[in-house]
Amino acid sequence: MYISHPSFPSCAWQAGLALLACLLPVLLGFIIPASILFSHALNFYEEAFAAGFWTHAWHSLLLSSIVALVSVALGLLLAYGVRLSGTNLMKAASRFASVGYAVPGSVLAVGILLPLTSLDHSIDALSNRLFGIPTGLLLSGTIFALVYGYTTRFMALSHGSIEAGLLRITPNMEGAARSLGATRGQTLKRIHLPLLRGSLLTAALIVFVDSMKELPMTMLLRPFNFETLATHAHQYASDELFEEAALGSLAIVLAGILPVILLSRAIAGRGKQ
Repeated sequence: MYISHPSFPSCAWQAGLALLACLLPVLLGFIIPASILFSHALNFYEEAFAAGFWTHAWHSLLLSSIVALVSVALGLLLAYGVRLSGTNLMKAASRFASVGYAVPGSVLAVGILLPLTSLDHSIDALSNRLFGIPTGLLLSGTIFALVYGYTTRFMALSHGSIEAGLLRITPNMEGAARSLGATRGQTLKRIHLPLLRGSLLTAALIVFVDSMKELPMTMLLRPFNFETLATHAHQYASDELFEEAALGSLAIVLAGILPVILLSRAIAGRGKQ
């Protein structure tokens, strides 16, 4: 015998409210702001292009890609070094190398700029004394300073991701490879790197996205007349020209979303295998 449930409409109404409550943060926090940015970007794209948008975008992509590669390489070196040695000193060194993410970008930039400037002055004085040739600023105020600062700040992201990936690889696999005559380098190349592919990609994408939107450190360490999308948008926003800042801001948003989508699809693909 079929018994109707008079409470079904009430349940459907409550489910609709629950769905709306879940969608509201996404709607207010992303969809509406992104729509406004997109509208302003369409209306004021000529002003943004005239201000060198493509050059700024290229600077951001190049800088973020270099930082991602350097951070992943150093993160792998630290994480693998800890795995091989396992000493407290090595663990403490890896933790110390990862504290930059907890320091504000502007504070870290000042801490990097002062020793680099002092080293530049020492090199310039030595070159003048020995060869009579001034060297100027070789490190501070260059791309090197930005890469160094970004890497110091985002090392924790790459190291943490790679370390988590290494923990999922059992030591028995290394032991089997070493018992077959493989060196540590061969074990890393043939065993660890293929298994760490997802962790390395995750680390690179996270560092890339954070580098794209980093502003305080860029403002203090960038070379003269070197602009990124973050400084491009900040300059217009500081002048209260919010519409002109829309294209740069939207580009930063897209640069953060697209890698996340690719990473999610890659993870989903591995889960189906």
